[in-house]
This record gives sequence, structure tokens and C-alpha cells, in this order.
Amino acid sequence: MRTKNLWMLAAILICGTMTMLTSCSVNDNSVDIITPEDENVARITETIRYEEKKATVYNIEYPSADPFGNPVTLSGSIIVGDEVDDNGKKATGMVLYNHFTVFQKDECPSHGDVAVPLIVVGSKMIVVAPDYYGFGVTEDKNQAYCISRANAQASVDALIAARELLKEKGYTWDDLLFNAGYSQGGQTSMGVLRLLAEKYPDIKVTHTIAGGGPYDIGETYRQLVSKEESTMPSTVISSVLSYNEYFNLDVDLADVFQEDVVKGIPEYLLSKKYKRSELDGMWVSNKLSDIFLPEMLDFESDLSKTFMEAFEKDNLCKGWMPRKSERIVLVHNELDGCVPYANATNMADFLEKQGFKVDRTETEDRFVDGKVFLCNFELEDGALSPTLGAH
Repeated sequence: MRTKNLWMLAAILICGTMTMLTSCSVNDNSVDIITPEDENVARITETIRYEEKKATVYNIEYPSADPFGNPVTLSGSIIVGDEVDDNGKKATGMVLYNHFTVFQKDECPSHGDVAVPLIVVGSKMIVVAPDYYGFGVTEDKNQAYCISRANAQASVDALIAARELLKEKGYTWDDLLFNAGYSQGGQTSMGVLRLLAEKYPDIKVTHTIAGGGPYDIGETYRQLVSKEESTMPSTVISSVLSYNEYFNLDVDLADVFQEDVVKGIPEYLLSKKYKRSELDGMWVSNKLSDIFLPEMLDFESDLSKTFMEAFEKDNLCKGWMPRKSERIVLVHNELDGCVPYANATNMADFLEKQGFKVDRTETEDRFVDGKVFLCNFELEDGALSPTLGAH
């Protein structure tokens, strides 16, 4: 069962790399559920039936914290396959699914983008999928893009809220808990492990599968500057924007970006009107020199040092002690032009220094002509060989 479920989570990560996901048909009779008015109480806000997929999605709102640590209400979704209901509302376990990079407001789970979590339907696993701060009920706020602490808190709080709400509806589940995500979701998945180690000793994760995550934002930025380009420049811009805002750097954007980029940020990023697949190539060049002013590309400049210091404060490859019971699979493609391959090797090095037994392998990638980094930590059921394409 565990090996089967690990393969299933690997499949979710593979599907997460696709920029074109087919939408699922939804019936028209979505039912709003009457819930408490107290904003500090987790509640189900809407029930949506996916008849074709044989699943029900419960959209939820729950108490959490914003990137500054202030109380806030966030949103997300719970996905329950019919096979769980048919089994007397008994699930095999849960999947905490941390979504990848999105820019349009309708790309978050509670707004209907649940194509990847629906892959799990049929496994008797219940999926919990947070929107993150800046989407769903907080879509009027700038997203906390790649702020791993904020997104991890949103994810853990969604899991806690979902468990409470599911119990109220009569569901039970075994203790399997998979923590998975790709790209920004891969970073969030590792952020979840850090947060659990620091604050939530009673929440035990069975397996974490993290793919293509920017665990070390500083190293990511260094390598992209060295290459002088990114295949997804919108992610680089978004990272700088979010660290500037949520780490209180208060840097004038006119001192960071080229003039055309500054003018385009409100329309192309902050408006949340455009999908991830639409932005890159439509708005900005892949060349970082066309995006940033020279001072941002000079690591000796005060401006560059300001951002690099902020990146280091949220570096997942240092400064915390993972629980020795964690079992982790890292997957990353060496040709990834958005999140450099060094993120996976840096995380592997960090975990090895913490005393983890590391099994590193490389496997040919069927999607692109390159190799995939696969790293297992304390994995009981033997090595897997999932393959992933670059972003």
C-alpha cells in the first residue's frame, strides 16, 4: 500500500509540471453550507460535486496567519472520492497537496483548480489543498510567493482545519499522511517539515515527496544571474516582489527593475488576471538584464546584498533540525531552467549533515533529454524511479 501510494504521489508531481491541465465537468447544483459566522472557526463554505470524477470537493475557510504573523482567515479545499464514502466514510489516509506556481486568481484550489488533487481519487485517500495567502479568500492581497514559512503555515493550518471539519462530518482515516508538492509546492512541502519540527510534534508525516523546489532562494538567484536568464522570468520577478513586501525591505521598485517591467507589474502580476502559461513570453524577456537594473545583478552592490540577506532568512537548506523519523523523496531535473538543480543537491547535503542516510541516484528522463536527481531519505520501501520534466 505504501509503495502504491508513493507512486501515486509521484504521478501527481509529474502532472504538476504540465502547463495544460484539462478541466473537469462540474454539475450546476453546488450547495452552500450554512456555517458559523465566527471568523476564528474553520468552516465549510461550499460543496461542489465532480460527477464525472466521482468526487466531492468541500471548499473551506480557516484561521491562520498572514506572512507577518497576524491572524487571518485563509481558504482551501478538501477532496473526497466516492470510494471513501462507499467505505463507510473511512479513508486510508490523507494527502497534503501544496500547489505549484500560479498567478491567476482562478488557478487556486478553492476557485476550482483541483485537477491535480483529483488524480488521487480512487485511492481511498482524502486530499487537503490550501490556496496560500494571496489567493482564495485573500485574493485581494499580494501573494506570498515562495515565502516558505508563510505558505507552510497556511498548509499546516489547512490540514488541522480539514481534520476538524471531516470529523464533524463523520469521516475517519488511518494515520498515513503524504506531504507533496512540485516547484513552489515542493518548497512548501519542505517548509511544512520545518514548521512541524518546530511547532507541531504531534503531526506525523509518513512520506514527503518534493519536486523541483526552490529550497534555497539565494542560490537560485545566484545561479540564474550567472546564466543571465530564466525560463520563467515571472517567477523571478514575483520572488523579488514578495520578499520586498513581506520582509519589509521597502525598496523602491524603480531601483530594482527596468522601467517597462515596473510599469507592467500591476497589470501582469498584481491583477491576477493572467495564467502562468500566458505570462512568460508575452510580457517580459527571459534575459535578466532586460528585467533588472545592473545593481540587482551585481552581488557586491548594497541593493543585491539587501535581497540576498532576506533570501537567506528563509533558506530551507540551513538553520533547522528535521525530525529523524522523516522519510523524504526529492526529485529534480538537471535541465530545469527555472529552479536550478542545485536546490535539490543543496537540500540533500543539508539533510546528510543532519544525520540522514542519503541514497542518491540519477535516472534518464523520458520527457526531456537529461537526467533526474532522485534522493531518498530513510525510505522504508526501497528506491523509487519517478521521472519528471523541467518546469
